[in-house]
Amino acid sequence: MTAFAAVDLGAQSGRVAVGRFDGARLTTTEVHRFANAPVRVGDMLHWDVLGLYREVLDGLRAAAALDHVGSVGIDSWAIDFGLVDRKGRLLGNPVHYRDARRAAAVEGVLRRIPPRELYERTGIQLLPINTVFELAAMAAEPDSVLGAADAVLLIPDLLHSWLCGARVAERTNATTTQCYDPRAGTWAADLLERVDVPARLMPDIVEPGTRLGALEAGVADDTGFGDVSVVAVATHDTASAVAAVPFRRPDSVFVSLGTWSLVGLELDAPVITDASFAANITNEGGVEGTVRLLRNVTGLWLLHECRRAWASEGQTYSFDELVALAADAPRFEALVDPDDPSFAEPGDMPARIRAYCARTGQTEPADPGATTRCILESLALKHAETIAALAAVTGIEPREIHVVGGGAQNELLCRWTANASGLPVLAGPVEATVHGNLAVQAMALGELASLEDAREVVRRSVEPTVYEPEADAAWREARGRFDALARVEVHA
Repeated sequence: MTAFAAVDLGAQSGRVAVGRFDGARLTTTEVHRFANAPVRVGDMLHWDVLGLYREVLDGLRAAAALDHVGSVGIDSWAIDFGLVDRKGRLLGNPVHYRDARRAAAVEGVLRRIPPRELYERTGIQLLPINTVFELAAMAAEPDSVLGAADAVLLIPDLLHSWLCGARVAERTNATTTQCYDPRAGTWAADLLERVDVPARLMPDIVEPGTRLGALEAGVADDTGFGDVSVVAVATHDTASAVAAVPFRRPDSVFVSLGTWSLVGLELDAPVITDASFAANITNEGGVEGTVRLLRNVTGLWLLHECRRAWASEGQTYSFDELVALAADAPRFEALVDPDDPSFAEPGDMPARIRAYCARTGQTEPADPGATTRCILESLALKHAETIAALAAVTGIEPREIHVVGGGAQNELLCRWTANASGLPVLAGPVEATVHGNLAVQAMALGELASLEDAREVVRRSVEPTVYEPEADAAWREARGRFDALARVEVHA
């Protein structure tokens, strides 16, 4: 039985798991879990990347104690990066994608590169969190740190470099940055130079499944791993999750549901048209040259922030408790657009939701149950709206929805997504990102021959929960309210 170690870093937490493949099925054992909390220094929000690396090493020690593994690979959230000098030394902690400086740089970039041109070259939806805006913000600073840098390394690439010395960019994550040209298959060097970012900083791009090298001797000794390969998996966590979606038919939608809700279709080529630009739909890379045509929707981040705000007031709720309260709250009292800019930064989310509802003439949620119901109903309706936009852009009429990731455990949200969209929802695997990470390692080591083989293993390993849509006129009425609300907000 072959074993692999997967490191999965999310925006809220990280974990290390050992996967075992017996030739037919994949089983996983989580050996280490840890929080991932940003740190504010002055007026800037950072990731504690050194703390994350320490936790990764702790997890690898636990993995080595459990089993003899053949390889290790890291995936994480997209977009964020570290700068290193010629000796590989980190030039400051990576800046968090929710830091306000990045959004402030958007206008200046779009003056130099018009929005439609930027989309035409990169195929990426315009979001203020995108890497290109952080790089441009750095370039505009006096005595910019970019002058001392030798390479831009996205978070998984940075950690891989510390494990084995490789200094590369894995393609699925590179495609998310809005610095990559999907038609040319390389960095959009001329666009970077137009915003004063030296293109020389962007490392060589490698495919998911590339063996980067053996663990550095010191890391191997420290963790007890010995001579183990480091594999560049699909390092964007959504790419790993989609690699593990057990699609039953090619016209299925995936929803990778966690802090973000990534709603999309898997295609063979990017879709970069006036219609996809108007719909703000993005093209990101997948395993075996596939394209994930999707929209980034603000997901359970809203509920995470609400929980944090309530805990600061002495009200501590588990997710299960909040879902139970939501189930008993009145239906459709208030709806919000999860992507409204007022919800983007950390803060008092319950107060912001109340303010949004007051601004739009709706009943303000009065308690945690009503607030949670507002969030979950709104997310379900946003999923349905996004699926309709994908269908309009591609001409594909989806027949079912695969929900994967932690949100697949949320019965209410899965059921309500089925009701809002009128499509069956297949929930699971919950650990899709870890499964996809492990599957690409198995492909790299020759244990699996293809992406379809990997998905067949997932089908044999995990039984999804199916939610059929209910015929409910209230959901159709709510969908009309939600669409009208979004239009009013756009023109406000």
